[in-house]
Amino acid sequence: MGEALAGRGDLAAPPAAPLILASTSPRRRQILEQLRVPFDVVVPSYEETSGDPVAHAVGKARSVLEVAAGRPVLGCDTEVICAGRAYGKPETEEDAESMLESLSGRTHEVVSGLALITPAWEEVHREVTRVTFRPLTARDLAHYLASGEWEGRAGAYAIQGLGASLVERIEGDYLNVVGLPGALLVRLLAERFAGAYGFG
Repeated sequence: MGEALAGRGDLAAPPAAPLILASTSPRRRQILEQLRVPFDVVVPSYEETSGDPVAHAVGKARSVLEVAAGRPVLGCDTEVICAGRAYGKPETEEDAESMLESLSGRTHEVVSGLALITPAWEEVHREVTRVTFRPLTARDLAHYLASGEWEGRAGAYAIQGLGASLVERIEGDYLNVVGLPGALLVRLLAERFAGAYGFG
């Protein structure tokens, strides 16, 4: 009995140092907490402009690498794209209404760039999830806009909240739509740090 327990214990890797999350996003913090990945937050010194979310993810991660003391740094950026148009965060309720009307009854892509880096290596990836909205009526739009949930959300909706009522179908990683491609991150942690974060 004692030998069997010891054998199982040998499979457990020592706990890894917490990741550095180069993001102020509460959704990304919540996803890491949900996955039980230990982390600390460092605000990235990186100026976002319109453009590729992969480049933004790398820029965020590299901007805090010097203060990470050798710990792995996670950077992520997400955008919503429909018919070649990028939908950022609406500035006003009118902007949000226009975005939601445009997405109504259509399929769009939620595209995330993810960068997991250390001083020795970089893992840089792009994750795409396809989301289809049901046709939205004027009442649907008014109800959602009144919730205020659209504020600060790319594409003007939050799938983890009332925004789920707008969605008819999803193809791909749900957590990617929330704000961080969880399945991709777990795979990278399992490959690069087998057992240290509980994966692999």
